[in-house]
Amino acid sequence: MYSLVPVVDAVVIDATDPEAVASFWQRLLGGELVRTSNGDIDLQDGPVRLYFQHVKDDVKRGKNRLHLDLRVPPDVRREAVERALSLGATRADDVYPGDEFQVLRDPAGNEFCLIWN
Repeated sequence: MYSLVPVVDAVVIDATDPEAVASFWQRLLGGELVRTSNGDIDLQDGPVRLYFQHVKDDVKRGKNRLHLDLRVPPDVRREAVERALSLGATRADDVYPGDEFQVLRDPAGNEFCLIWN
């Protein structure tokens, strides 16, 4: 018998260049990139399955309504932020300028947080 409670299978990220965005996330989280039969890219075997689908118009307007919170140990928070920046992330201090966590953007402008509290 099947459960009526769904489980999250993947987080889907729209991108005009799914390969570039998927590559960033693979370097950040690990896992294996698998190109699907329709040309999208699936990041498998990491801490969360991410699926990057191609869209023609990827103009981002405003703050994301959904984002990933990625937990890092408090004692390496600065190093974790620097690593993400070195991989292509940018700071999103316009979203949250505090020091309880760090909001960043991936190369496509999608916000995510490195959290340590």
